[in-house]
Amino acid sequence: MNAAVPQPASDTERLEISLSSASELCSLGLGTMIDIRQSFEIELKGAIPDTVHIPMFEVKRLLGHALSEDEQFAIDTGKPTAIDAQSFFTMINRLHHGRDNILLCICNSGRRSLYAAQLLRSMGYGKALSVAGGFQAWKLLQNAAPKA
Repeated sequence: MNAAVPQPASDTERLEISLSSASELCSLGLGTMIDIRQSFEIELKGAIPDTVHIPMFEVKRLLGHALSEDEQFAIDTGKPTAIDAQSFFTMINRLHHGRDNILLCICNSGRRSLYAAQLLRSMGYGKALSVAGGFQAWKLLQNAAPKA
């Protein structure tokens, strides 16, 4: 008998959560959705209700991480936010440690939020996950919902 040997989950699989699971965690008070898109993206495409906005490119810059040309362009394109290192860590600590919440990072498509979840975990926030599909998945779900 040749039983299939279970393969370990990839880093992506360990860091991603479905939108429906993330929404359920939030509704139960166990998670907080963190929208990491830049402010201009939220203005153009819309905000997700009940999320905390922390623009990840600006956080990367605050932490001394190198930005790609595209990331720097995104920062330069938008209006700067008032986030600084102290307010970032205060906010994250209050959510992660104070409320013992899972940090559910969401971006436009789910790619940048993977990086954000990895970054948060590398800084000691072990309950950080990326919401698969991002804002695009949330928008599709909203459009598919029956209108009252």
